[in-house]
Amino acid sequence: MFQLSLNDSPASARDPVAEVHFSIRAIGRDAWNACFHDQVEDYDCLLAIEEAGIAGFEWRYITVVEDGRVNAAMPAFLCPYALDTTLEEGALRRMVRRIRQRFPGFLTLRLACLGSPCTETGAVGFHPDVPPARRDVLFAELLSFFEQLAATEDCALMGLKDIPQPIAPALDGPLSARRYAMIGGLPTAWLDIDFKTIDEYLARLSSGTRKDMRRKLKSFGEVRVEIRTDFGDFLPEVMRLYHDTRNRSEWQFEELTAGYFEGILSRMEGRSFCAFYFVEDRLLAANLIVHDGRVAIDKFFCMDGEEGRPYNLYFLSWFTNLRYCLEHGIGRYQSGQAYYENKVRLGSTLTANAMFFRHRNPVLQKILRLASPLFSTDEAD
Repeated sequence: MFQLSLNDSPASARDPVAEVHFSIRAIGRDAWNACFHDQVEDYDCLLAIEEAGIAGFEWRYITVVEDGRVNAAMPAFLCPYALDTTLEEGALRRMVRRIRQRFPGFLTLRLACLGSPCTETGAVGFHPDVPPARRDVLFAELLSFFEQLAATEDCALMGLKDIPQPIAPALDGPLSARRYAMIGGLPTAWLDIDFKTIDEYLARLSSGTRKDMRRKLKSFGEVRVEIRTDFGDFLPEVMRLYHDTRNRSEWQFEELTAGYFEGILSRMEGRSFCAFYFVEDRLLAANLIVHDGRVAIDKFFCMDGEEGRPYNLYFLSWFTNLRYCLEHGIGRYQSGQAYYENKVRLGSTLTANAMFFRHRNPVLQKILRLASPLFSTDEAD
């Protein structure tokens, strides 16, 4: 652990002290969750991510401690970041790939980023007893310490990942003061479960969508759904489905591991499950869900692209998850990022997210600001 008093004078027991930890275990579940009491992806989720062995990432956790209590906290990660990660497929991305074949480090920077590559959004955690008027002060100190850490770790590029918009006042001032640039990120899709039955939900959809969904739901007659809290012998098959799905995706950042999938179910026992979709004895899709009794988050839906599509498995999973929410009194279904056309068609609302970045070199920062529209992934419109 490395720490730094946030005052110029010698630290006293009551002075705010910023600390970086190399494992979330060093902070403890109670101290962490006190700052993130309304987050589904809490201490146990982050510990599962930390222990998953995801290649290319180093984990850090930054806290600000006052009078012996963690009053502000945020996860962070370090990784090599290819700036073309979010470029749309096209001539520019193909050109970058050709250059990278000869110069592997082209447009790749060492990144220090606040947030997590594996959670849905980034959030700054504050202890509930910290008054709103003080939160911008604590975040400014956390951000300043994070930048010192980035320099120590030889990271020229600093960022914050997927901050929900509009940005909270506690974050806006410090980020503007330190000249962070903003680019659009992938929005989050969510649906309030303010209906009592699936039929009531269907009645809210357009007539065309309702008719289409009723037709697709007939596939339940050929598909067996199992809700499981462990993967058992099916884990290798789930990983095959995951890689098949990942390879079809435009956006590829982290590559999840079997340890991630197993870790989420074991660490978040009672707050996670995986829905398995079988046709006869063939597993054609799996859907990992986490929840806290209030909000359910669809973490990953993976499917055999060739054999699964004729059975409308994506849509069956949607209605399976809605039924689960209804049966367990969960008030919101958050279906995650990307593939928005169907989600909006099915009644979802989109909340915009943004990414913030700053390069330590002011000249390169200006260049990145000018080029940033090319790298935006904002699909909220």
